[in-house]
Amino acid sequence: MDVSVADVVLCEFYFSDLKQTKKRPVLVIKDDLPYSDFVGLPISSQMDFLQEDEYEINNEMFSIGGLPKTSKLSIRKPFIVSKSVVIKRYGRFKQTDYVNFRRLFCQYFNCLG
Repeated sequence: MDVSVADVVLCEFYFSDLKQTKKRPVLVIKDDLPYSDFVGLPISSQMDFLQEDEYEINNEMFSIGGLPKTSKLSIRKPFIVSKSVVIKRYGRFKQTDYVNFRRLFCQYFNCLG
């Protein structure tokens, strides 16, 4: 599936035994890596406690679509994802909210935004 920055997608990740999987939502932060990969930030609906580098997200932040429930985005855990594990697109963040999360990501990792 084709993905773009600011998309929130559902991905199927395999456990180390390669037999069991878990489906998780991911924010696409960079979509043009080689080998059909992208950089993603994990999203979780476990809202018991927000760390200082986790941010609440809700459906008002989406220009299209949305998530089933209010969730959090973890800035400190970026990872490389193959586009082949994308199951569906939940939606896309509004440009202003995506730019804000990208700025927070770059502040956290001291990169250029």
